[in-house]
Amino acid sequence: MISLVSACLLGLGFVAQQHAAYREPLGEILHPRLLLHLIRSRLWLTGIGLMLAGQIVSAVALYEDDLTKVGPLLATSLLFALTAAHVVYKEHLSRTEWLGAVLVSGGVALFLVFGQPHGGSSPGPDSARWLAVLLVVVIAAVLVLIGRRCALQVEASLLAGAAGILYGVQDVLTRGSLLRLREGTEVLAMSWQPYVLVGVALVGLLLGQSAFDAAPLRVSLPATTAAEPIVGIVLGIVIFSEKVRVTSGALAGEVIGLIAMVAGIFILGRSPFLAKSEQAAPPRSEPNPRTR
Repeated sequence: MISLVSACLLGLGFVAQQHAAYREPLGEILHPRLLLHLIRSRLWLTGIGLMLAGQIVSAVALYEDDLTKVGPLLATSLLFALTAAHVVYKEHLSRTEWLGAVLVSGGVALFLVFGQPHGGSSPGPDSARWLAVLLVVVIAAVLVLIGRRCALQVEASLLAGAAGILYGVQDVLTRGSLLRLREGTEVLAMSWQPYVLVGVALVGLLLGQSAFDAAPLRVSLPATTAAEPIVGIVLGIVIFSEKVRVTSGALAGEVIGLIAMVAGIFILGRSPFLAKSEQAAPPRSEPNPRTR
């Protein structure tokens, strides 16, 4: 339940952030001044406030439960984003959107029912298992470098995917920091995780806002929503030794659930509700060979 509250806040926050960021000049993509300009927008600040509230609630969930349980539930943030758009524009959801919603929620349920995530332990700060974080960050960096050479909407998807990867890393570092906190504030202060967490959060924020600046939610949000739980599940198993059932039947259910979840996310991403900001935004005249 706590994870669903977090997903709701995150979804609403993403909608507000994207509506503000999409109005910024294209030349500010991946530039820190994008954040400096956005901080003047009340709508964007509202979105950031909702996102921060969602992350705090998510931290509470991660303190009490395993990452492999919390991560998939956060994928439902897109359902709340779509619901918010539906309320704002007062239009009915189509059968395709209902199908996407069923796939996302059903996929999450399948993974949790068949996988039954459990267990887990906190590795030491010097454990080699933390190298998995570095590998995942490198993958995110590669996506950004590839995106800079692509057409604008492809770049937006890749930046959004990289942001989602870093959000997943952020969840892992949050979980790690909270587990260190159980050992005392001095232990937490001497650990590297909370300091790296701040840096990862800032870079993830810049990537996410750049993706929102480059393309409407239907292009920029699905990749973020899909990448975060997948990274969280993988790193939860690798770093925290969290366990899922590995019988043939259970693995089949888990894989089908994750596939259904990702497919539902991208089906929902095609919703016209998530393209409304593109229609409402004022035209921007700066030259850019990578068209929208």
